[in-house]
Amino acid sequence: MGFQDLNINKQILMALEEAGFENPTPIQEEVFSVSRSGKDLIGIAQTGTGKTLAYLIPMLMKLHYAQGLVPRALVVVPTRELVVQVCESVELLTEYMDIRCVGVYGGTNIRTQQDKVFEGVDLLVATPGRFMDIYYNGIIRTKMIKTVVVDEADRLMDLGFLPQLKGIFEVLPEKHQTMLFSATFSEAVESLSRDFLKEPVRVEVARQATPVEHVEQFRYDVPNITTKINLLKVLLADKERYKKVMIFTETKKNADRIVERLADHWKGELSVIHSNKAQNTRLNALRAFKEGEARILVASDVAARGIDVQDVTHVINFDIPSLAEEYVHRIGRTARAGKEGVAISFVSEIEEDRFTDIERLINQSVEVLDLPEKLEISQLLLEEEQVQTSNIVYQQGRQQGGGAFHQKKAKNSYTAEDNRRNVMRKRNAKKKKK
Repeated sequence: MGFQDLNINKQILMALEEAGFENPTPIQEEVFSVSRSGKDLIGIAQTGTGKTLAYLIPMLMKLHYAQGLVPRALVVVPTRELVVQVCESVELLTEYMDIRCVGVYGGTNIRTQQDKVFEGVDLLVATPGRFMDIYYNGIIRTKMIKTVVVDEADRLMDLGFLPQLKGIFEVLPEKHQTMLFSATFSEAVESLSRDFLKEPVRVEVARQATPVEHVEQFRYDVPNITTKINLLKVLLADKERYKKVMIFTETKKNADRIVERLADHWKGELSVIHSNKAQNTRLNALRAFKEGEARILVASDVAARGIDVQDVTHVINFDIPSLAEEYVHRIGRTARAGKEGVAISFVSEIEEDRFTDIERLINQSVEVLDLPEKLEISQLLLEEEQVQTSNIVYQQGRQQGGGAFHQKKAKNSYTAEDNRRNVMRKRNAKKKKK
C-alpha cells in the first residue's frame, strides 16, 4: 500500500513524495483510519516504526489550514529534543500547507515561547511542565483543542510527569480526541489510558519490548569503567566499520568522562548531549551528528527515545540501563527503516543482573565476544565503582559469614585473568542452558 491509497490530501502527499517517503509503515497504516474516525486510540509500537508521522498526518489533515489564534491540537512529549523533532516533522509535512506549529519546552526563555504562542498557533508541541507554566501565565487557551496526542507515554511515566499530565487533561475541553502512543504498555501507561481515554481502539504492531529485527546484538564482559573506555578507543579506531556511532550512558558523569577521554583521539568527531548541557549545545550536537559532521554521539538516556537519525551503524551501551526496556529503546536508534545495524553492550560484573533481565525481556541470549588482544585491561576502580563493589561484596560476606578482611581482599583482587575466567564461566553456563 502506498500513501496515496490512504486518501491523504494532495498537499501532504506532495510533501511526502518530496521527502522520499513512498509507503506507510504498519503503525501508520493501522492508525490512519482510527484517527480519522475521531475515536480515542492507544498505539503500541517499538521505536523507529514511524509513530510520529502516524499521528501527524491525520492531525494535519484535520487542521487543514491556519485558523484563529488559539491552538486546535496538542502534542505532549517528554523531552525538549522530541519537541524539536516533532516540529521538524510538521515542517516537513506542511511544505505546501499553511499550518502554524509552535514548540515549547523548559531550559530556555519562557517569554520568547509565550510570545510565539500569543501570536497564533494551530498545533502546539510541548513538554508537560512548560505547557503548564505557560498556561498558568494565562497565555495558552485550550477551549478549541480537539485533538490531543500523548507521545512516548511510558517515558513520560518514567520521568514522573503524571501530575503535569493530569493538570493538562483537567484544563482541556470535555469533548476531544486523545491518542496515546508508547513503545511498551506498562501498568502505569495502562492506568493513564483508563483515566483519560474513552473506549480507545488499541493498535499494536509489535510485541512489547521486541528488539529491532535487523539489529545484531553482542556483548563484551568488561571489568570496570576505565577498561570500558580503553575498549571504546580500540573499537572506534576502525573508522571504516564504526561510521556513525551512538554511545549510551546512564549517567551524565560517564557521558562527560567518555568525551574527555576520547577528545585527544577524535575531538572533531565527538558530540555529547545530556540534561546538564545548555539547550543550544544539545541541539547543535544533535545537528552535527545528523549531518555527519560528528561521527560519534555520546548521550545519556534522555536521548534514547524518539531521536530519529538515519544510518546509525552502531549503538554502544557503555553501561547497562537499570530498566530493561531502555535497552530496547537504545538499540532502536540503529537499523531504522529496514536497514541493518549493530548493538554492542559493555557488561561489568556489577551489571550482570541487569543484563540478565534484558535477555529475559527480549527472550534471547546475546553473544559474548572475546576482548581484543590489544585491549589494556585496567584494575583501577573509580570511586562510584568502589562503592557498588563494596556493597556487593558486603552482601556476599554476610551470606557466607566472611569478615572485613575477606571483603577487602575480594574487592581489590580482580585481574585480567579473572576477567577471562568469568567470560568462560558465563559462556559455559549459557551452553548448558541451551
